[in-house]
Amino acid sequence: MDEARLLAQRARSGDMGAVVYFLGVVRGTEAGAAISAIEYEAFQRMAEHQFNLLFDELERRWPIESVRLVHRIGVVKVSEPSLWVEVVAPHREEAFAACQWLIEELKRVVPIWKKPLL
Repeated sequence: MDEARLLAQRARSGDMGAVVYFLGVVRGTEAGAAISAIEYEAFQRMAEHQFNLLFDELERRWPIESVRLVHRIGVVKVSEPSLWVEVVAPHREEAFAACQWLIEELKRVVPIWKKPLL
């Protein structure tokens, strides 16, 4: 995941006053046990469908200008990012709320599975 490239590609209008982005990083423990990485698997077509439904709902709930999301698939080592989310909105309250809602919902409904690796 090239975070610098993602940030450089950001586009926003002059009416937007908040850009919130979240970087989810693999921790060194899972369920109390030390791990070296997490392997992520996804049902690609269904995951994309669910993401699109979430983006539509996000836009109905908050006046956001854009949302971008990258979730890595495959083996992601400890301390490496597995998730990057960006929300652009007129105000920080909307941007933070939308970003947090999106992360919680993606964990709940998007078919991405993780397997800790020792």
